[in-house]
Amino acid sequence: MVNPKKDTENTDNHEVSVKQQRPTTKAARLNAIEQALLSEVITSQSQLSSVLARNGFKVTQATLSRDLDEINAVKIRLTDGRIAYVLSDGTGNRHAMDTVRVDQQVARTLSGLVTEVGHANNIVVIHTPSGAAQYVASVIDRQPLRGILGSVAGDDTVIMVCVSNEEAENRAAWMLTVASR
Repeated sequence: MVNPKKDTENTDNHEVSVKQQRPTTKAARLNAIEQALLSEVITSQSQLSSVLARNGFKVTQATLSRDLDEINAVKIRLTDGRIAYVLSDGTGNRHAMDTVRVDQQVARTLSGLVTEVGHANNIVVIHTPSGAAQYVASVIDRQPLRGILGSVAGDDTVIMVCVSNEEAENRAAWMLTVASR
C-alpha cells in the first residue's frame, strides 16, 4: 500500500506534475513526521495529525505520541511565545526549521567534500573525492530541502533529482555556495 503525494510545478508556461508515493509503513510515517517538523511549525498533535492525513497517513493520538517520543521530538517555546515540536538529537541539541541553520549545518559538514557541481535539466550532479559520495548524499537527504525528489550516490558522484529544471539550477547554485563556505 502506498500513499501518493502530488506536487505541481509551473515552469515556463508548462505545468509539470510530480507524483511521489510513500509506503504506509512505520518507517515512512516516522519520516513524514520528521519532515513535517523540519519544514513547518507544528504546535499540536492535532495539527500534526492533519498534516499526516494530507500525506495519506491516518494515525491515532496514542500512535502519534509514541512516534514523537521515538524520534526524540520535544516541545519548546519559540521566540514568538508559541510552543512547538522540534527534533532533538537526544543530547539537547534541537534542530530548527530555518534556512540559515540548514545552510550552516550543510556547509560545516560538506566543507571540502564537494569538488564540482553541475546540472542538466532537473538533475544536479555533485562530484566528491573518492568514497565521499554516500556521505554527501546522506547529508543532503537528512535536510528539509523542498524541490528535491531524492538522491543517488556512487563512489565519487551524487545525482540529485529535482522537481524542475529551475529547481535543479537553484539547487546547484545553492550547493556551490554552501560547499564554498
